[in-house]
Amino acid sequence: MAAAVSFADVLGIAEDYRKLWEARVSEGAIVDFMDHFQNNLDLLIQKTWVEKADEARKEDLQDMVQPFIDLIEKGNYPEALEEFGVILEELAYLFFGVQSQKEDFSDYVVRIDPRMGLFWWYCGQLNRDGCWIKNVDRDVLYALLLLGICYLTDF
Repeated sequence: MAAAVSFADVLGIAEDYRKLWEARVSEGAIVDFMDHFQNNLDLLIQKTWVEKADEARKEDLQDMVQPFIDLIEKGNYPEALEEFGVILEELAYLFFGVQSQKEDFSDYVVRIDPRMGLFWWYCGQLNRDGCWIKNVDRDVLYALLLLGICYLTDF
């Protein structure tokens, strides 16, 4: 997991990432962190300004968060990662509108902020053909989930 820790360091989340990786055995630490994640994600969603027509998207996105957290707490990382991809797609749309659906989205965000651009590039990698998830080790899936969770918690 050295590569994941290095990537977390580039994103500026290495301390939280290491702490969560090591705390895997401690249910309480993960549950507490997931509470912080949910609170921060709820704030991000609520504070995002959108057109009236997109208000339902915000509500739908908020409704996806708790089932996603439940999947992680149950250890169902393949399904959690698929759900996380959907959450990230919707969040990108709320933040950036239709620009988030363009092929050069990561490049666009890199010009705004390199770390944020790298994060959205990571998100795009998660959202490619979902079949790859089923062939990946649980630890790798958990590592990939932690990257996004830590980044959004610290956003």
